[in-house]
Amino acid sequence: MNRTTAYATTSGLALPGQPGAPAPETCAELPAPVVRDLRDREGRSPHALLFGPRDLVVITGLPGSGKSTLMERTVRGRRIDSQDARDRWERRMPRFLPYALYRPLVRLAHYAGLRKALRSGEGVVVHDCGTQSWVRAWLAREARRREGTLHLLLLDVGADEALAGQRERGRGVSRYAFLRHRTANARLLRAVTEGSLPAGCTSAVLLDRAAADTLHRIAFTG
Repeated sequence: MNRTTAYATTSGLALPGQPGAPAPETCAELPAPVVRDLRDREGRSPHALLFGPRDLVVITGLPGSGKSTLMERTVRGRRIDSQDARDRWERRMPRFLPYALYRPLVRLAHYAGLRKALRSGEGVVVHDCGTQSWVRAWLAREARRREGTLHLLLLDVGADEALAGQRERGRGVSRYAFLRHRTANARLLRAVTEGSLPAGCTSAVLLDRAAADTLHRIAFTG
């Protein structure tokens, strides 16, 4: 595993690509996974993250950590955020109707939108809560199919700060759900920090709040 960090003067950071799977008769090794740790830089971190034209990027972190805000502010290109699907459905539903009653429809709409975006063949940034590992497996298969690369952006924001973020936006998850997210996120963060990436991921970028605030652009080249 190749762990690297960006220099303080870096204004943009290009993430490594990965060629398509080698033919059966060859024994070429795939590039080693790369972890770029941009935490604890007090804002002196890259202003941009650049990916290949067919790459897929998963942004994960605790509920309230700022994933949707980061995507809305920085993504240049297609982005699929489950929060967008929820907002669309909430505008259509009576206010007295609890979200739990139509949550399955929201999730169905979200995954239908994701499937459509993936079929475009373009680079896509996807919101991931960290508990749906099957989604990352799906994206890894899609990245291989399109000869692109799957990248992980992990927001390392503490539980207290994430809960404060939920209160600020006036929307949160249940205590049980948050504990599930917290356990899954801690497990993923620990694994990535130790150099073990989820299956199919070629690179991971670790961001704290300062690094996320410094980031102005997530884009696909080519």
